[in-house]
Amino acid sequence: MPELPEVEVVKRTLERKVLNLIIKKVKINDGNLRYRVNKSDFLKLSGKRIKKIERKSKFLIFKIGKNIMMLVHLGMTGKFFFSNTRNKKFKTSFYYKLDNSKDQKHDRIIFYLEKKQKLIYNDIRKFGFIKVIDFDKYKNNSHLKHLGPEPLEEDFNFKYFKNYISGKNRNVKNVLMDQKCISGLGNIYVNEILFCCSIRPSKKVVKLTNKEIEKIIFNTKKIIKKSIKLGGSSIKNFSSSDGKKGAFQQTFKVYGRNGENCSNADCNTIITKLTISNRSSFYCPRCQK
Repeated sequence: MPELPEVEVVKRTLERKVLNLIIKKVKINDGNLRYRVNKSDFLKLSGKRIKKIERKSKFLIFKIGKNIMMLVHLGMTGKFFFSNTRNKKFKTSFYYKLDNSKDQKHDRIIFYLEKKQKLIYNDIRKFGFIKVIDFDKYKNNSHLKHLGPEPLEEDFNFKYFKNYISGKNRNVKNVLMDQKCISGLGNIYVNEILFCCSIRPSKKVVKLTNKEIEKIIFNTKKIIKKSIKLGGSSIKNFSSSDGKKGAFQQTFKVYGRNGENCSNADCNTIITKLTISNRSSFYCPRCQK
């Protein structure tokens, strides 16, 4: 599942491709996504201009016309393709390879744009969703209103995090992946953050010292900034619409490195894998306490 850095890259590439274009019509090939598509809502988009594209946490938000918002979550396999005037297809998300003969059967929604261009929502497993929302209902949307601060926001700081974990007996990995605590992080980046902090994923937050909390704040911001700069992580061949692959996975310290030596120069301990809340966690038993 794409996390904040990957969705940010998708947002930026879509801005270059579809911003300010007019939607001529929408074709729904399969509306049985995570939430069933409301076809009448999508009819409102015809003739409207894509005025703005934003990202909040792992969500993409399109502002269309004067008072329509389109909320998108990519789920596990959701992605956008863009087809230009010359019918050349560009990629923007997770997939194994660009193969029109195989991709086409998973094209769920097609947005026909001006100048014979198209924005295509493709989703193999259909765990993603697209909802059309009136602007006056946008801020109270159930998917958005309970999200915590994002890693790079000023509100995500020592005081906030210390107050949030006060009295809680949860492990630190689950807290960092809780979107109500901090929005946008997922399994990949939480594993990397905790390694850089020398904190074991299973450690209870009640046992975190002030110094460890400071490390969490610092390394979270550092890693997310670095990942965005490197274009995200190319798990399952993520690449931008220009065909550039994310490079952050080349810097992984622990994620997916079960059985390999710790990346710290003074440590030869083998990276261990354990399961926390049905998610794989990777850590160094010596470096992470």
